[in-house]
Amino acid sequence: MPSWQKIARRIRVPLGFAFAAAYLWLAHPTRISLLGGSALVLIGLIIRALASGHVKKNEELTTSGPYAFTRNPLYLGSIVLAAGFVIASRSWIVAAIAVALLFLIYLPVIRGEEQFLRAQFAEYEQYSKTVPRLFPYREPYRSSPGSFKWHLYWKHREYNAAIGAAFMIAALATKAFLLHK
Repeated sequence: MPSWQKIARRIRVPLGFAFAAAYLWLAHPTRISLLGGSALVLIGLIIRALASGHVKKNEELTTSGPYAFTRNPLYLGSIVLAAGFVIASRSWIVAAIAVALLFLIYLPVIRGEEQFLRAQFAEYEQYSKTVPRLFPYREPYRSSPGSFKWHLYWKHREYNAAIGAAFMIAALATKAFLLHK
């Protein structure tokens, strides 16, 4: 029987689409909540984009850019992005579902990826002792000489997050307009 980490990894994207549909139904946005939430969504997208432009999946342990501050900048960006959508929604139910997804899906996936990285890269052990899992609070890790690379951003198709976020914000803006004419 597969572990919960493997199941969570497999269902996280389809579950995200299902949550997006429920989210649009449960949301009660206003212009103010939409503006505040959209600002956080943009920050989350920027964090994800910067991380995506540095990571070389399965080739080397990435410690440059945002990876010098957090071991999981893609997930940190997703959390900030989700917080923005929660604020935009003005719904406690949406907030509760988002927190549940974080604990039931994303944290197990992160732990599974960390196990993989420990097995793949000998230097991960030292890196994990120095750099926090999610929220930066220490001095940056001695990063490797890496810089943001647009081809990695495109290779990892990170633009899909921006397209999805733009669609959701447009749908929320439409709903806010219709609710508060």
